[in-house]
Amino acid sequence: MPSAAEQLRAAIQAAGGQISFAEFMSHALYGDEGFYTRDSDTGRAGRRGDFITSPEVGPLFGAVIARALDNWWNQLGRPEVFTFVDVGAGPATLARSVLSSEFECKSHLRYVAVEISAAQRAMHPTGIESVAVMPTALTNAVVFANELLDNLSFELWVYDGGWKQAHVTTDGDKFVEVLVVQEPPACLPTSAPHGSRAPVLADACNWLQHTLAHLDNGVVVVIDYCSPSTTMIAHTPWRQWLRTYVGHERGGHYLQNPGKQDITVQVLIDQLQAIAVPTTVRTQEQFLQLWGIDDLVAQGKRVWQENASAPNLAAMKMRSRVSEAEALLDSAGLGAFTVLEWQKQNLSARDDSSALHHKSQ
Repeated sequence: MPSAAEQLRAAIQAAGGQISFAEFMSHALYGDEGFYTRDSDTGRAGRRGDFITSPEVGPLFGAVIARALDNWWNQLGRPEVFTFVDVGAGPATLARSVLSSEFECKSHLRYVAVEISAAQRAMHPTGIESVAVMPTALTNAVVFANELLDNLSFELWVYDGGWKQAHVTTDGDKFVEVLVVQEPPACLPTSAPHGSRAPVLADACNWLQHTLAHLDNGVVVVIDYCSPSTTMIAHTPWRQWLRTYVGHERGGHYLQNPGKQDITVQVLIDQLQAIAVPTTVRTQEQFLQLWGIDDLVAQGKRVWQENASAPNLAAMKMRSRVSEAEALLDSAGLGAFTVLEWQKQNLSARDDSSALHHKSQ
């Protein structure tokens, strides 16, 4: 199988000598030999992988999500079948944590893990639906995307006497940029300092639009590192928002080593708002505290104290909640991530739920 770099050179030649940066990124991450798709240990979350997301910190994150699921289930009218779509599920670490928790709607939950990598789908546990492609026509569902949108391909624009789109060509063995004059998207500021760069998150916006269009009575939840506006990013040095990673370390330039390093971008809230205004916007710290992380940590301390003289595995897991919470709530790290929610609530389902709760009082 040709390497990602070889496949990119062939794509550039077939396109007449250059491709957009978005197409370059798509090949580098999701092509046959892409960072997330090739049959290797790259593109994997966890301590043995290339990055650690909130679910890999430990089971506490999943326990909080289980509590949030009860809230969303009640919000959507307590449906008999309640679908949770975990998009970009990786090795399904979140699924394991959620399904090992106790929560009210557990017996009604249909857990769907969406993961493009066959190698990572092979690690998914039993008891979930493991798929490569997003399901459509979702009803009574929560679509959950944790650190997904930052990895979707984006256009790269450069201000050089006006906005020009960055394309990629070859110079010997190297991949290099070439700037192409095109009509700039409306989200870009009218002007910017010479050499400024800005991403246009076309794939992320398309994903949100498509997901909302196919969702009936449900919630879309996005967790990612975000910035409020495209204008702000255009005035920020690009190395602060266009990043590469490999083996838990920052990687090289984004055009180097395609297929062997991750490429990520700051998610821009104003561009997503152009598709649909979020119902709520919170930090991850606020989100986790809203759904009871402090109660779960207090429970962990209590269980540990009761078993400290002869600790078992369950008590050790409870003790770890303290350190897990510190990482998840860190205002300089994961706690500063943004949680955006979009609700598409069926009015009749909401009314039925209200009636149900009224009768039970």
